[in-house]
Amino acid sequence: MRTESGIQNPEFRRTPAKSFEDLLVWQKAHEFVLAIYRLSDSFPNKELYALTSQFRRAAMSVPANIAEGFKKRGTRDKLRYLNIAQGSLEECRYYLMLTRDLGYADVREVSAKLEVVSRLLEAYYRAILSSGF
Repeated sequence: MRTESGIQNPEFRRTPAKSFEDLLVWQKAHEFVLAIYRLSDSFPNKELYALTSQFRRAAMSVPANIAEGFKKRGTRDKLRYLNIAQGSLEECRYYLMLTRDLGYADVREVSAKLEVVSRLLEAYYRAILSSGF
């Protein structure tokens, strides 16, 4: 936990996650998927097997790869799954742009969720990389 000055509080210790569901990055990624489902419900029917399907698949891939990487034993394996999640998140970033440009929906709220997941995912990746987990 950080103090008001932004300095890490040395008395704060995170308890190790017992499940991927304990990870804040997974929780936020799951919320992002739910938001994508709600957003894509309003897409035209002609997009059902195109943008809707692709968008949902890419969004689901983010928390799914975080979950899969959680149980991997080696650092390399963990990082590989997190990197796949990062790639899927970038794919979603493009689909949000496309959704906006096609005039299908206002994507500002969901874009903000994507940014949160992106920052958390990068921080988690770096934490594992530096810990040699």
